[in-house]
Amino acid sequence: MAVKRPRKSQPTTPAPAEKDPAGTTPLAGALAPEQGLQSGEFLTTAEGLRIGDTDHSLKAGPRGPSLLEDFHLREKITHFDHERIPERVVHARGAAAHGVFKAYGSAASVTKARFLAEEGKETPVFVRFSTVLGSRGSADTVRDVRGFAVKFYTDEGNVDLVGNNMPVFFIQDGIKFPDIIHAGKPHPDREIPQAQSAHDTFWDFVSLHTEATHHVMWAMSDRGIPRSYRTMEGFGVHTFRLVDADGGTHLVKFHWKPVAGVHSLVWEEAQLAAGTDPDFHRRDLADGIDAGAFFEYELGVQVFPDSDEETFEGIDLLDPTKIVPEELAPVQPLGLLTLNRNPDNYFAETEQVAFHTGHLVPGIEITNDPLMQARMFSYLDTQLTRLGGPNFAQLPINRPHAPVNDNLRDGMHQAVVHRGIAPYLPNSLAGTEGPRPEGGYVQVPRLVEGPKVRANPVSFDDHFSQATMFYASMSGIEKVHLIEAFTFELGKVYEQPIRERMLTVLAEVDTDLCAQVAAGLGLPAPQGTPATDVRPSPALSQITGVPGPIAGRVVGVVAGPGADLAGIAKLRAALTAEGAVLRVISPIGGTLRKGTREEIIERTFLTTRSIEFDALLIAGGAGNLKDIKLTVLLQEAFRHAKAIGAWGDGAEALRTAGIDTGAPGVLLADGMTAAYRKQLTTALGLHRAWERAELVMSS
Repeated sequence: MAVKRPRKSQPTTPAPAEKDPAGTTPLAGALAPEQGLQSGEFLTTAEGLRIGDTDHSLKAGPRGPSLLEDFHLREKITHFDHERIPERVVHARGAAAHGVFKAYGSAASVTKARFLAEEGKETPVFVRFSTVLGSRGSADTVRDVRGFAVKFYTDEGNVDLVGNNMPVFFIQDGIKFPDIIHAGKPHPDREIPQAQSAHDTFWDFVSLHTEATHHVMWAMSDRGIPRSYRTMEGFGVHTFRLVDADGGTHLVKFHWKPVAGVHSLVWEEAQLAAGTDPDFHRRDLADGIDAGAFFEYELGVQVFPDSDEETFEGIDLLDPTKIVPEELAPVQPLGLLTLNRNPDNYFAETEQVAFHTGHLVPGIEITNDPLMQARMFSYLDTQLTRLGGPNFAQLPINRPHAPVNDNLRDGMHQAVVHRGIAPYLPNSLAGTEGPRPEGGYVQVPRLVEGPKVRANPVSFDDHFSQATMFYASMSGIEKVHLIEAFTFELGKVYEQPIRERMLTVLAEVDTDLCAQVAAGLGLPAPQGTPATDVRPSPALSQITGVPGPIAGRVVGVVAGPGADLAGIAKLRAALTAEGAVLRVISPIGGTLRKGTREEIIERTFLTTRSIEFDALLIAGGAGNLKDIKLTVLLQEAFRHAKAIGAWGDGAEALRTAGIDTGAPGVLLADGMTAAYRKQLTTALGLHRAWERAELVMSS
């Protein structure tokens, strides 16, 4: 056997001189290859040019459009867009559905876009929902922003409304987008934590970059953990310019209002779902459509005068960190979106769909919002890498439903066999008309002037007043959830100076919010000067006293041998009539039979958790059931303020599990009567018994 010689710690002879990429020996005094990478004291471009400002894109005046000559913006965004292959850098975790948009015709007063303006006009759509931070394999119910991207296949060309479930964003200028995502993504050394913001780098960034404060309030609220895509609001985020048939213009903000209402999970529920069913939202979307409980949203706009100042009631409409309260500018409905068909193939459709903010039709224009301006470059650039070249529009999911004659040729994955010899204009050989202003996309002429500067207008400087308004608009239980979210997230931050700095930010939002979060962290609460003249916006609260539709809701009924199957059948019929689903839960699988009736057991105590259900009932005849898993099931649902009930002797099973049958939202009846069924559907329409949640917290 050969004897291994010990490895020497240092070479015995001098190493050969390192060569540069051209194969030559570097000049004396030059940096070694590794020494020159990411080691400089100052921020530079990839070529080593020192940069003086990385917070503002180069614009034609503080309120002007971003300039194409901004090489730093392009380099920073381009590199960011190409960081992941082939998974999306952001919004990687997604689910989607086909559907149709039907216009009311009310938009004709503000836009000539036919898919919005013509009454009764139906346009095919494809909608992709997503989380921002997580990878494709992450969980659906993490606390995060959700993408709400809609592709309209109009007869004038594709239109993409690429928005989120929150109307504001973390940053005001797109040049900062790589920074906020780098901060929110897992730490680069360990690639953890996955799909969450509860870590040092995220809170380090947002505590230093206070323009993020308003958005952080939304993300830490219940909006960050929606119950379902069915109950999730959508927003275009930016202000758009609409052009009517006479050339008149208005500024607008787009809203998607879910017909089912806006509802969320509670935090423990979201955590349970992430472990028990990480595909919770994706499954809910697909199952709901398969069951015929289609997802519906009303598209609306807030309309503002197109003034030179581009403001409304003192609110800068170009600032993507600001909203216009709906009480000041009501949302005017334009049409109804119905999602009614699941994709045939996830990769071919949901994964390969390519959205772009620059996919527009006559009647819709963008504004000088500096975040929007950067997105106009970023989306197209991203697809070039992610989908392998410039021909991604030829993929079936991306193909327009309008005729195409683009004179674009060749490139990776070219699927069209072009004919003719004149792919240029003007030409006298092909007989093809050139561009014509009539019916074509022609921007409304607008004066663009100003000094070349990296700066924001002064109106962008207010980072706190709308965050204060958001908190003031929350109900008591929503404020508690928000406080708990901040406390949880900051409790996961390792560096105490970051926690302390974030508390100084919260002190500028609301004194009580800051004090309670500080108390939860065991730190002193700093003093701030929050705005005192804000008016709450009731539209920002999700809690309502008016029951909404229950389509897509799931009711679990616990039953066993001897259970009232006739009562279950009556309840199933009532729920099915309103688009809801009933699932029978029993100690073991199989079928329950009683006389001529039978019920298939869809869940057992071992294969389900409370997160699957919006309400839980104990059937008559099942009051003697005892099992620790049933106790956990019922106690979780009780803690999460869901409707719970029983009929007949089923109430005994509730008491055995320690459920207070006199608490709000606990529904009891002697039998499955019509009145009891109505009581249950009303409770489902209210989403939760919030008064019970307040009692649970106080105890």
